[in-house]
Amino acid sequence: MKTSDFDYDLPPELIAQEPAAERDGCRLLVMDRTTGALEDRIFRDIADYLRPGDLLVANETRVMPARLLGAKRGTGGAAEVFLLRQHGTPTENRSALWEVLVRPGKRLKPNTGAVVDFTDAVGNVALSAEIVDWLEDAQKGERLARLTTPLPSLDEALHAVGHTPLPPYIKGYAGDEELYQTVYSRRESSAAAPTAGLHFTPQLIERLRAQGVRWETVELEVGLDTFRIVDEDDPEQHAIHTELYTVPERTAAAIAETRKRGGRVVAVGTTSVRSLESAWDAEAGAVTPREREATSLYLLPGSEFHVVDALVTNFHVPRSTLMMLVSAFSSRERIMAAYRHAIDERYRLLSFGDAMLIV
Repeated sequence: MKTSDFDYDLPPELIAQEPAAERDGCRLLVMDRTTGALEDRIFRDIADYLRPGDLLVANETRVMPARLLGAKRGTGGAAEVFLLRQHGTPTENRSALWEVLVRPGKRLKPNTGAVVDFTDAVGNVALSAEIVDWLEDAQKGERLARLTTPLPSLDEALHAVGHTPLPPYIKGYAGDEELYQTVYSRRESSAAAPTAGLHFTPQLIERLRAQGVRWETVELEVGLDTFRIVDEDDPEQHAIHTELYTVPERTAAAIAETRKRGGRVVAVGTTSVRSLESAWDAEAGAVTPREREATSLYLLPGSEFHVVDALVTNFHVPRSTLMMLVSAFSSRERIMAAYRHAIDERYRLLSFGDAMLIV
């Protein structure tokens, strides 16, 4: 197995630069994971492939306003701070350490007194970030920054100055940032959206519930490494990123009940797959509840799936761990054939693009 086995020619013009006019009106490529048979449908037609007693499990995380554009204190030079995750436990509402990426890195080094100020809509400094240290085992120059604000809370400050980050391949999108959030998103904890869920509407979810399909959630805090391409020739040499995930007790119980009644567990997105399969307890023979535990689960062809029976997913970047995961769920040959079909049929690809249902 080589990383190049999961490569394909991605036509730049097929990378969706904005969401579909209607969330559930995008295209849906349905693939039989065993035979590779394909059907071209519309996303709301997913109801035709789900049965009473099935369980949909979605990642309810919400994207943080993690992209901060400001000016370096003292020089006024433009600077960007990208929030990755909170470091440790905050001791007060108006100050906390965060793991961050910065730009320009050469001018924002730790222990030099480098501070970036961020102003709100009326020009007042609502948030400041002091670069205080390097992050241990940093791979991309990640640093620790101390965020402080004169406002009542950091949360208020972040919403006053922060922007929802979009993937690097989406250029110049100026539309509603809420369209890069799922309609069921809750706690802000991710640097990127679990994009397979973008296609669901409240009406579609209620329609599925009305036909006997159950809906439950997990939470996986999506990091920027979800977009990372595998550089190693041998994918098994790749060190996959670690993310925090939660599987509530109600979701674990719903999975057990679904299995007992002969229903299928349908994961909405690869992040839901990683959460559910990480929570599998082989000794208990069941999914067990987890609370913000770390997972570095790496699913490659040959991996066994203990929980997930079907998968809703988007089309992924070539040579990514996500291409490897969906190939593991079916086969590399069937997935690559499905991607060739999608490209031939001019599907819209990646985060704002169309969807697949693998059953």
